[in-house]
Amino acid sequence: MAQNLKTGDKVIVISGGHKGESGKIVKMDKQANKAMIEGIGVVERHVKASPINPRGGKKTVHLGIDLSNLKKMEGKK
Repeated sequence: MAQNLKTGDKVIVISGGHKGESGKIVKMDKQANKAMIEGIGVVERHVKASPINPRGGKKTVHLGIDLSNLKKMEGKK
């Protein structure tokens, strides 16, 4: 990881399907070298019924964006 990105930093996506979009880092996954950015890569997953959740349903989750596809935005915070 060449960049020093951390939770709360404002970043811009420089490549991939979300190229040009920007947002704030909500969560980092350093094991997988991915960052979850608010409003980008949010999808719904179907959840199977279980004893904890007897009805099942949908769950909103963030898909991580690889750190190599992100660039820290310079300027005032």
